[in-house]
Amino acid sequence: MRLPGRSLLAAGVASLAVTGVVTGAVLAHGEPSAATGRPTLGLAAAQNASAATDDQQPPLVEDYTYPGADRILATDNVLLVSGDGHIVYATCPTGPDTIGLIWVTTSEHVGPAHNGKVCFRVLGASGQLSLKIPAVYSIRGDGLNPGEGHKLKAALTTDAGVHTTVDVPSDGTTQVGVAATPSGDPTTLLELKTAS
Repeated sequence: MRLPGRSLLAAGVASLAVTGVVTGAVLAHGEPSAATGRPTLGLAAAQNASAATDDQQPPLVEDYTYPGADRILATDNVLLVSGDGHIVYATCPTGPDTIGLIWVTTSEHVGPAHNGKVCFRVLGASGQLSLKIPAVYSIRGDGLNPGEGHKLKAALTTDAGVHTTVDVPSDGTTQVGVAATPSGDPTTLLELKTAS
């Protein structure tokens, strides 16, 4: 016994197969070029040509270079080297509102106002930023109230090449370099790392 649905199914499959062959031919050969009269590359051939070109290009490698670093260095005298995008350069507020930013204070004329104050905003649970700010003497965490903010580590170096890493309270300030007790050598801030 023959089922009527089976012949309809077979006809549908055959129709799809023919359509695929015809479509493939059109895609492979394309339409004739108005300029030359010869068939142009269709979609299938263009994809194959593109794949060959793509295979020959070097892979993209993210180097985490800080975007806009040249402009920030030129205008604010702050060298931002690289980071993961979770600690970003920010304008320090004026007045009493500290709005949850990491504050770095230096005796150098750096920052948007050239007053030695540089701020950073943390955009995730953790972050990393390599930078270079000379003569840093104070670093404040981004917490506004006790227990708020991110855990913060700051890597510093002296002109003599002595490297140190300090823990900065999430809601407090750590004195470094010439402001440390006992007073130390001037320090350059090299890295900020945050965690929640």
